[in-house]
Amino acid sequence: MADTQEILQEVVIKFAGDSGDGMQLTGTQFTNNSAMLGLDLATFPDFPAEIRAPIGTLPGVSGFQLRFSSDRIFTPGDECDVLVAMNAAALKVNLKALKKGGKIIVNTDGFDAKNLRLANYPDGVNPVQDNSLDGYEVIKMDVTKMTREALKDITMGTKEKDRAKNMFVLGFLYWMYNRSMDNTINFLTEKFGKKPEILESNKKALQSGYNYGDTTETFSARYSVAKAVMKAGTYRSMMGNQALSYGLIAASQKSGLPIFLGSYPITPASDILHELSRHKAFGVRTFQAEDEIAAITSAIGASYGGHLGVTTTSGPGMALKAEAMGLAVMLEIPLLIINVQRGGPSTGLPTKTEQSDLMQAYYGRNGECPMPVISASTPSDCFDAVYEAFRISVQHMTPVIFLSDGYIANGAEPWKFPQSADLPEIKTEFKTQLGDHEEKFEPYLRDEKLVRPWVIPGTPAMEHRIGGLEKQNITGNISYEPENHQLMVKIRQEKVDKIADHIPDQKLDSGAEKGKVLVLGWGSTYGSIKSACAQLQAQGASISHAHIRYIRPFPKNLGDIIKNFDKVLIPELNNGQLVKIIRDVYMVDAKAYNKIMGIPFTKTELVEVMKELL
Repeated sequence: MADTQEILQEVVIKFAGDSGDGMQLTGTQFTNNSAMLGLDLATFPDFPAEIRAPIGTLPGVSGFQLRFSSDRIFTPGDECDVLVAMNAAALKVNLKALKKGGKIIVNTDGFDAKNLRLANYPDGVNPVQDNSLDGYEVIKMDVTKMTREALKDITMGTKEKDRAKNMFVLGFLYWMYNRSMDNTINFLTEKFGKKPEILESNKKALQSGYNYGDTTETFSARYSVAKAVMKAGTYRSMMGNQALSYGLIAASQKSGLPIFLGSYPITPASDILHELSRHKAFGVRTFQAEDEIAAITSAIGASYGGHLGVTTTSGPGMALKAEAMGLAVMLEIPLLIINVQRGGPSTGLPTKTEQSDLMQAYYGRNGECPMPVISASTPSDCFDAVYEAFRISVQHMTPVIFLSDGYIANGAEPWKFPQSADLPEIKTEFKTQLGDHEEKFEPYLRDEKLVRPWVIPGTPAMEHRIGGLEKQNITGNISYEPENHQLMVKIRQEKVDKIADHIPDQKLDSGAEKGKVLVLGWGSTYGSIKSACAQLQAQGASISHAHIRYIRPFPKNLGDIIKNFDKVLIPELNNGQLVKIIRDVYMVDAKAYNKIMGIPFTKTELVEVMKELL
C-alpha cells in the first residue's frame, strides 16, 4: 500500500491500445478531470486510419497523449512519463516515445502468444518477460482478469464485460494521481443512465481499479501536480472542432445572421457538423449533403438568401468544392469554407495531421480567384479565429477559407469562457432600398472598400441576376468584353488586398523586435515553436517568434518585421508552402524546416534547428 506522496511539476501520459479498447474515452475523461483541478493541459489524440483494423495489429493501435502541468504549457510533450499499453502492439508502436526510466502500465493479458504474433514480435519473444524493458518501471496488471472478477455478479457476456477494461485502468490512474472519480461517474450516469447494467459494470470497473491501487503492496508512492497559475475566469477543456463550432454560433448571435451549414462528412472535420447540429436553439441549420459539391452550393444558396453559409471539409473535399468556390468569388457573396487539413494527397493519411493545403487555399481554383485565408493556431484559438473569418466574410462580401488541421481539431486545452459583451461587434447590413442617386439597383456598385451591397432575394425594386459568367462592372450584366474582364479581375484582387486595412498589425509572440533569427509560423506549429523559442531565449539567444493568423492578405507591417532580422526560419508540417509565398511577396531568403510524418514537431527538434541557424 502506498505510504508516500510525491509532488510533480508535470506529467505526460500516453494511453494506447486496440481501437476497441476505449483509449480515446479514457484519455478524454482523465483530461476533463485534470481541467477541473485547474491544471494547464494539452492533448494529442492519435487515431488509426482504418475504421476497424484487425484486433491486436500495429495499424489498429489507438493512442491518446495528455500532458498536465502546474506551469503554462503549449504542447502535449515530446516524451511520455507514463505509457499505458493494453496490448503488445500498443507497446511496440509507442515505446520509442517513452522517457528512459518512465513507467509502463501493461495489461499482461494483451501479451499472450496471439497478441505477440499479431504485433510482429519474433517467436518466443515477450518484452514483458525478457530483459528488454529493464530501463523502465514496469507495472504489470492482468486488467482483463481483474475486470472480469470485478463484474462476476453482473449478468453480461464476457465480451461485454471486457469493454470496461479501460475504466479499470482509469480508476487505477485516478488513484495513482490522487484524483476524485466524481466527474467520470457523472459522465457514465449521463451516458448510460437508461442502460443500468452497462452503467453498473463501468462504475464497478472504475472503482475496482481505484481499489486495486489502494490495496496492492506493489506501489510505494502516489503523485500530485499543483494547480496552475492562470488568469481568473471560468475554464473548461476545449477541443478545436468544438471551439470552432462555438465561434461560429457566437458570431451568428453577435451579427444577427443565422448560420446554415452545408457539409459532407469527412475526417477530421465531421465533428463540426455533429456539434452544430446540436444547437438548433441558436437558429443553426445543418444539412448533411449527398456530396461535397452539394454541400458548398447549398451554403452558397443560403448566403444568397441572407444567412451565413458555411461548409466544412478537408483537403480532398476542397478539391471537389473548387468550382463552386470560384462561383462564390464571382458572385462576391459571404461564405466560410472550413478546411481541417490532413495528410495527402488523395486519401493520404486520413487521421494524421498536416499543413499541406495552404497552396490549395491560395491558388487551387481556376482563373484569377483570390480569397482571404485565415488560420487557427491552437484548439481554443479556433473560437477567435473563426469569429474573425466570419466578420471578414460578411463585412467584405467575400468567401473566406479558414484553415485548421487534425492536430488542432482533436487536441484540447483549457479555454477561458469569453463574455458576450467582450466580443467584437460584427455589423451586417442588407440593402433594402435605392440610394438617392440610383434610378435602378446596380448590384456591383461598390463602397470605399470595393464591397458590393448584399440584397435578400424578393426585396422590392432590388431584383438582380447572379451566375458564374463574368459580370459587367456596376450593372452585374453578363459581359465578355476583354477590358471589362481585366478590370473585374483587378477589382476582385484589390478588394481582397484592401482587407489588410481592416485587420490588426502583426505582433511578435515573443522575443525582441530586432535580432538574428525570426521564427515565422502559422497554424498548429504554434505550441512547439513557442516552447522552443522560450527555451533558447532563456539561454540568451537572439531569437524571436511571430505567428500569422491572417495569411491572405498578410498584415501590412509583416514585411517591416521580417526586415528587422538577419535570418527567417519557417517550420511547416508540409514540404514548404508558406516559405514559398513569403519568398515571393517579400523577396527574402527565408529558410524552410519541414516535417511530413503525420505528427507535430517536437520542441527538441526545433531547438536543434534553431541552434544551427543561430
